[in-house]
Amino acid sequence: MDRRPTPPAPAVSHDPTMRTWLLRTPNSAYALRIDPDGTPRHVHWGGPLTLPQVAALPVAAVPSRTGFEGRSPFTGEELPVDGADRYGVPSLQVRFADGTRALEWAVAEPAAEQPEPGTLLLHFTDPHYPFRITLGYRVHPDTDAVERWTELRNDSATEAVTVLRADSGAWSLPARESYRMTHAAGLWAAETQLQRHEVPVGETVLGSRTGATGHRAQPWVLLDAGDATETAGQVWSTALAWSGSWRLTVQRGAEGGVGVTAGTGQDGAAVLTLQPGERHTTPSVLGLYSAEGFGGASRAWHRHIRAHVLPHPDETRPVLYNSWEATYFDVTEDGQRRLAALAASVGVELFVMDDGWFGSRRDDRSGLGDWTPFPGAFPDGLQPLVDEVHRLGMKFGLWVEPEMVNPDSDLYRTHPDWVLHFPHRRRTELRNQLVLNFARPDVVDWAYGWLTRLVARHGIDYLKWDFNRPFSEAGWPDAPHGDQDRLLLGHVRGYHSVLDRLRADHPQLRVEACSGGGGRVDLAVLARTDQAWISDNTDASDRLTIQHGYSHLYPARTMAAWVTDVPNHQTGRSVPLRFRFHSAMAGVLALGGRLTDWSPEELKEAAELVAEYKSFRHVVQHGELHRLRPPRLDGLTAVQYVTPGGAEAVVLGWRRQAPFGLPTPPLPLRGLYRDADYRDARTGEVRPGAVLLEHGLDLPLPWGDWSSAVVHLVRV
Repeated sequence: MDRRPTPPAPAVSHDPTMRTWLLRTPNSAYALRIDPDGTPRHVHWGGPLTLPQVAALPVAAVPSRTGFEGRSPFTGEELPVDGADRYGVPSLQVRFADGTRALEWAVAEPAAEQPEPGTLLLHFTDPHYPFRITLGYRVHPDTDAVERWTELRNDSATEAVTVLRADSGAWSLPARESYRMTHAAGLWAAETQLQRHEVPVGETVLGSRTGATGHRAQPWVLLDAGDATETAGQVWSTALAWSGSWRLTVQRGAEGGVGVTAGTGQDGAAVLTLQPGERHTTPSVLGLYSAEGFGGASRAWHRHIRAHVLPHPDETRPVLYNSWEATYFDVTEDGQRRLAALAASVGVELFVMDDGWFGSRRDDRSGLGDWTPFPGAFPDGLQPLVDEVHRLGMKFGLWVEPEMVNPDSDLYRTHPDWVLHFPHRRRTELRNQLVLNFARPDVVDWAYGWLTRLVARHGIDYLKWDFNRPFSEAGWPDAPHGDQDRLLLGHVRGYHSVLDRLRADHPQLRVEACSGGGGRVDLAVLARTDQAWISDNTDASDRLTIQHGYSHLYPARTMAAWVTDVPNHQTGRSVPLRFRFHSAMAGVLALGGRLTDWSPEELKEAAELVAEYKSFRHVVQHGELHRLRPPRLDGLTAVQYVTPGGAEAVVLGWRRQAPFGLPTPPLPLRGLYRDADYRDARTGEVRPGAVLLEHGLDLPLPWGDWSSAVVHLVRV
């Protein structure tokens, strides 16, 4: 099992003679210094060091070989700027009123502040222009993440400053012979497909230009020297806490160094124009070093997210039913009542009515924006259904899509200026809808108003907040000061603010993040929601691959997974009900099938499997993940969850194909106590921990294809 040293107190140490700062976490250290010319420079990010040991590190930058190269962008500036002989990717790029773009560093007064334990603020200014830069750092005593952000302030009384790029932070890695990057890429219904390849010399850019986090890439990357495995080796990783368009650049130089810079924005748009006296604070970017391989890095991220990101990390997520695949837009009160009764009979704890309950919403062509119940389906409003669901012992949830509008809606006919648009350009519809401009305060107030009334009036327990199309014509003709680029930041901040206000006013409310599946999952979203819908693809086989990639950063506690009907409506694949349940049990179990068509035998089996999941879900949702076997078509895929104290473990295994009828060898487990015995909760058999670690567990897989099993082990 992971054996970590006792966490030290939050530590930020300072050596004034070397102008060096050291930030310590339980298993790592991060150090930086200020050069004689005022430039903040990276010194160390890796295993634990003391301040005297940091002082012994080399302080001289690696010189360029020729004058043609300028200073190397890989010598570790804490925030590379645009200016002088720098030719790498700048993390900070501004244009002053006179057209000057180059930045220079000067130490401000005070140079540093520590407003609270574990937090460091370093203050700088430009030697000529009244422009202030603050680099923020934060560490915690119980996790290994280093949080960074940048604050910019225009101290001019009369002149604006255009911020062309303002990344949250940059990270420098030590020189190695080679580097490998691991990241998640994909498409709608094929999200978080894990990619792992050598970092080429040059610049590798990941990002999203959609206005949201995006399906094509996730805003995180893991880097290693090519020798890390799931269980061993050094891994450096970084993740951006932002829910809009973003850009992450990995730079590798011919001299061997690697740097990463990450922040908001996209090509062709400035970040914003800072008016006199205005300040801008970037979202956070987090970095995490682990010496325990990819698995160790993932578990360290999961610990941090549970401890310092999620709003209710100690809660155990309920078993959910969602009506979408059962009814699509054919929503009626009677139909929802029948589904709710069946859902309750199999042990569901939260019933969520999806799209089609409001306005003229009989298909995807109309009604978005008109958030009142459809009278033809709910003649007496929502309250009778809400009351019935509560009577059945379940909580009640609703699907909403507050940032979208159909042109065929009363809202659009009243407020056509509320959508993203440019003058003299068509308004591109995707899924027959347009995007409302959440950078506008009146739009945000409207959205918050109807949402808070809906929740309060009906006692809504849960909202599934969807976002079903990317930005296009992302303009704001009447933006303040004519700064239309401000929309990209403002929309996301408006979205965040509505969630923040709703949760503050309704403490009982829980929220699920969704964007056509996994199109908007990031650390900023998870700070405001309780779980995420990671893909519209509900095929149990495909989900194993999607969940594998997702798990590299995000914990199972946030991963909603449905059991739906076969043949699957997207892939046409049919797999046994047991396999579908076991696939979904690796996260937050939910049901989404047409229960009215399930046979009595299927409903009985479903009830038994739901009850079994409830008996061990605390291990899955709050335990530490070990990826025992990655997804594969012709063999065993397996994961294991272990409670932090090692008292319980859950092993889930799936075999999609049984090649040549060959038996599956025992599966060596991880994270158990060697000198303890463990009892199988189902069979009562007791096995020594040492045997499970060394020899392995024989999973009780049924013979043939599409076989799966779950084993719950309890320390005796």
